[in-house]
Amino acid sequence: MDKTFIPKGYKSPLDIWQTELAIKFIKDTFQVELSSELKLRRITAPLFLQAGTGLNDNLNGIETPISFITEGGNGNVAEIVQSLAKWKRFALWRHNFKPGIGVYTDMNAIRPCEITDNIHSLYVDQWDWEKVIKPSDRNVKTLYNCVRHIYSAIKRTQFLLTERFPLLDPFLPDDISFFHAQDLLEMYPDLEPKDRENEAAKKYGAIFIRGIGGKLSDGTIHDGRSPDYDDWSTSTGDKSEIGGVALSGLNGDIIIWNPVLQSALEISSMGIRVDPISLKRQLIERGAEERSSLYFHKLLFDGKLPCTMGGGIGQSRLCMLLLQKCHIGEVQSSMWPEETLRTCAERGVFIF
Repeated sequence: MDKTFIPKGYKSPLDIWQTELAIKFIKDTFQVELSSELKLRRITAPLFLQAGTGLNDNLNGIETPISFITEGGNGNVAEIVQSLAKWKRFALWRHNFKPGIGVYTDMNAIRPCEITDNIHSLYVDQWDWEKVIKPSDRNVKTLYNCVRHIYSAIKRTQFLLTERFPLLDPFLPDDISFFHAQDLLEMYPDLEPKDRENEAAKKYGAIFIRGIGGKLSDGTIHDGRSPDYDDWSTSTGDKSEIGGVALSGLNGDIIIWNPVLQSALEISSMGIRVDPISLKRQLIERGAEERSSLYFHKLLFDGKLPCTMGGGIGQSRLCMLLLQKCHIGEVQSSMWPEETLRTCAERGVFIF
């Protein structure tokens, strides 16, 4: 069944070649704004990593990466990256970065398990970033300040974009609003997590939801998170409890209301990374203790890796949002089901 949705009366504000120019403008502009806001240096990223090291991202722990045997690499198995959450922390250690400075990179990944629709593709392009922080900065205040810096970079990119392309109207709210996943459960107890996101994003325009992956008062989680990069279980102490549950979580998602699709759009998943204590706790909670023997995890348990925070910001998602497109295929080249191609062609939507 084709999940592609073309809004009634939809027409792209920009034609194909204006779109290409605008995509380049957004990518050139945003990475400069982001690196300035967060004090990041550009670094070259790998397309594949050696399997069995723990450096490739497991995402929710159920996705299967594409792998191949390297003829020129002693027969080792390599995996196409799914994201670089753990590799970036490893790179900061190797480059001996100090607190307050970090890196960003162009991450290109293939996620073969993805079910494609208006906002999901088999091809993923992100600005992946990571910076070193002090152990004393592993708190909610640090997390929220970072979110505000990222949102400021998005806002300035939108302003400069609409100045360059007047057919595009600015729509982002001035500020981003903050919630714990438990807050949304209390606000919308009868809704599923994605529906809670929709309601909150529609009301506030731009939101950050903290505590993704940690248990809520009803025993559920808002959404899945791998146990070995974001710290979603640490008690934060900023509030005692909501709904009888002590609030936890030093991670979250930046979500913006998409006025074209009339739905919430996740732009970034990010967070303060696990320390040895939270890593052990989360591996046990997810039943993934076997990962403790992997190279990356040993480095962390041995105290060699620095304290960091980081995340990924979807390049194509930011482009489709700011360019007011209805399908991610309008801003990236990927592979689409025949039904999607037919639906878009019938409605005059050009996808790559």
